[in-house]
Amino acid sequence: MGHFFITTAIDYANGDPHMGHAFEKVGADCIARYHRLKGDDVWFLIGMDEHGQKVAQTAADQGITPQALVDQVATSFQRTWADLNISHDQFIRTTAPEHKAGVRELIEKIFARNPDDFYEKSYSGLYCVGCESFKTEADIVDGHCALHPTRTLELVEERNWFFRLSRYQAFLEDLLARKPDFVQPEIRRNEILGLLREGLEDVSASRSRFSWGVPFPRPTSDGETQTTYVWFDALPNYWTAQRFPNSRASWPAQIHVVGKDITRFHTVIWPAMLEAAGEALPEQVWAHGFIYLGGDRFSKSAGVRLELSEAITHHGPDALRYFLLREVGFSGDGEFSWERFDARYNSDLADGLGNLASRSLAMIEKYRSGVVPEGADTPLDAAGAAALAAYRKAMDATDLKGGAEAAWSLVGEANQFIVQRAPWTLAKEGKQTELDATLAALARCLYRLAVLTSPFLPGKAEELWSHLGLEGRAEKSRIQELESPQVAGLQVRKPAGLFPKLA
Repeated sequence: MGHFFITTAIDYANGDPHMGHAFEKVGADCIARYHRLKGDDVWFLIGMDEHGQKVAQTAADQGITPQALVDQVATSFQRTWADLNISHDQFIRTTAPEHKAGVRELIEKIFARNPDDFYEKSYSGLYCVGCESFKTEADIVDGHCALHPTRTLELVEERNWFFRLSRYQAFLEDLLARKPDFVQPEIRRNEILGLLREGLEDVSASRSRFSWGVPFPRPTSDGETQTTYVWFDALPNYWTAQRFPNSRASWPAQIHVVGKDITRFHTVIWPAMLEAAGEALPEQVWAHGFIYLGGDRFSKSAGVRLELSEAITHHGPDALRYFLLREVGFSGDGEFSWERFDARYNSDLADGLGNLASRSLAMIEKYRSGVVPEGADTPLDAAGAAALAAYRKAMDATDLKGGAEAAWSLVGEANQFIVQRAPWTLAKEGKQTELDATLAALARCLYRLAVLTSPFLPGKAEELWSHLGLEGRAEKSRIQELESPQVAGLQVRKPAGLFPKLA
């Protein structure tokens, strides 16, 4: 047990949240909730990246100020995360004065500790507003950015402050050699190793000709005050979070959860900035994959989207959370389809967990007036211990799909246990001791499942917890308690239907 500071990428404030945003937040929320079950002191940070050229352009297109735009977008995102039961502790916005001051402080730390790391340079290059970054030939396909093929690359010629990233080539190579878990999963680590082998170039740290951002702390030699380049503004949010009132963010973060398209910013530029400033590095960067719809990545700029609100209400927020983490996982890419969503809902939730809870609690009501009897351990308890071990191993490795599979393997074992033990036959034949053992085992199993599924199904897990007659909340439990859950004497009641079966 210890402090566990988890972050997600802050979302860019130029449009409404989509499925890709939701996937990242749900995954990080699952990780945060699991660590709370372990007893860790969790601080979960999410937020909005509200500066940059793209935001300014979007606001101008809508005829409103950039601040008015980001206020609207932040409200929309916060509403969506509430709908999805995201349990974040802090929502940071880069327009906040605490963040702006923190960005300038970090840059000044670099100037003070390594004054040669920033220098002025005239530069000409192709800039993708969608990525808010300059592009090399390797990033360009048919004259467009590979990630934003509908956007036109802009030829930018400026004299800016540059950060001497190339100086940190050896440092980063040594970092990845000493700490192989720093970048995960392994496929992302290999990508960064390949990037380092190509050699690092210095990167722009400021921009001229637009002002929607944090003023760079030092003017250029000709006296121009420039704006901090958006990535030098966005990345420090993880570090500036601790400067907000009532924040328990404690640097360094234990894990940054980001999308695979921005891994290099978090595993190359960000560690180099921190090293230059004399600050500790995050312990790990976990880069998840993309979700696709009909083979195309969800993207506002590319027009690949479905209404996230429709997906949330289709079977409820818990069902969407489960589908994303069980069907897609959290390491590779995956596909969303309504057909697969419906199929997974019916098989795993309605026929699986929902059916198990309904029939188990109904039998306790029928045969024991709703009071869980005393009962000796059964093979279902052994299956519960095995599922718990597999669950913890997977979740500790950030294998969220494996964690879900472990929990639902116990659902399958329990439903099969009911068939094998046939409680109705035990009752008919008067085998009361065996019936007590069977019903008690099912209650212990449901206790375990309420806790194990709470990172995936926070709302429905609490419903199940309540129907078991337990006090408090499932999410406040400790995973160690699942080895021998105490259920005898609980007054249970059958749920109306955790997951109504589709017609």
